Amino acid sequence: MSAERRLRVSYQDLFDTLLAALARTGMEPDRAALCAKLVADATRDGVASHGVNRFPRFMTMIRSGVVDVRARPALVAAHGALERWDGRRGPGNLNAHDSMARAIVLAAEHGVGCVALANTNHWMRGGTYGWQAADAGVIGICWTNTCPNMVPWRSSDARIGNNPLVIAVPRPSGHVVLDMAVSQFSVGAVTMHRLRGEPLPIDGGLDEAGRPTRDPAAIEATKKLLPIGLWKGSGLAVMLDLVGAILAGGLATHQIDSDPERETSLSQVFIACRVDAREAATIADAVIAYLHESTGAVRYPGERTLEARTKNVAEGIPIDERVWDEVRKLR
Repeated sequence: MSAERRLRVSYQDLFDTLLAALARTGMEPDRAALCAKLVADATRDGVASHGVNRFPRFMTMIRSGVVDVRARPALVAAHGALERWDGRRGPGNLNAHDSMARAIVLAAEHGVGCVALANTNHWMRGGTYGWQAADAGVIGICWTNTCPNMVPWRSSDARIGNNPLVIAVPRPSGHVVLDMAVSQFSVGAVTMHRLRGEPLPIDGGLDEAGRPTRDPAAIEATKKLLPIGLWKGSGLAVMLDLVGAILAGGLATHQIDSDPERETSLSQVFIACRVDAREAATIADAVIAYLHESTGAVRYPGERTLEARTKNVAEGIPIDERVWDEVRKLR
């Protein structure tokens, strides 16, 4: 495995490069600017795996017609606080951003808002929409299904998705945001370990012989991730897939193409809950203070993101040199 070679790029340079590439696709200027910002923000926050590293594949999917840059989500049905939308195979991060924004509006009216989105594409960094909700002062919960890339408990076949789940709580001194796949490692995290020339710290998937392995290249070859908590993660993945597909009236994991460059028509759910800001902050501060009093370097969900954001704004955003070269050629 070849080791990652990183350089630091300013946020503005990254944003401008992404925007120039998107402008060539025919995406509307305001949408291209938001799309570039979402990718740049994820990378700035230390999640290059679901930001700039994924951008070349995103552009490939635009060129192949899997992603329709001109599509905007359309309302299918409304039942009070619950709405069903069709993403029309538009850019996944823009569809997701629009859906969480709509859930926030519904929460202001009803106390809780839920948008179920069908026929959409990969949302890039799922945590983006948790931060979006928390910035608006609401609790945010969202998840997506994926292609079949994870093995169920007691199986060696990839039959379930690693279905990322995001939960966010607003807090003035630093939002609490959990962003996790229900696989032991996300696909992006596996790729990042390969780029760095590092094995995974624990078994993360199966190799060609069906054996658990820490070799990221072997896992990328089989596309067989292991679930968190073994049978628990396996069951959680099934339920997220079921609830998402049912609420959205969309496809379930078994109906989604397993080729990463053809992975489309996903089902997603975005929930926003209105809260009393002072009460939420008091509870969150107490929980975090209690965590920080424990032995060891304990972080709350989202704390590392805030640290990375501060450091990368000041020093430049770390990007793999090979990825940066590839992205710059897309302009």
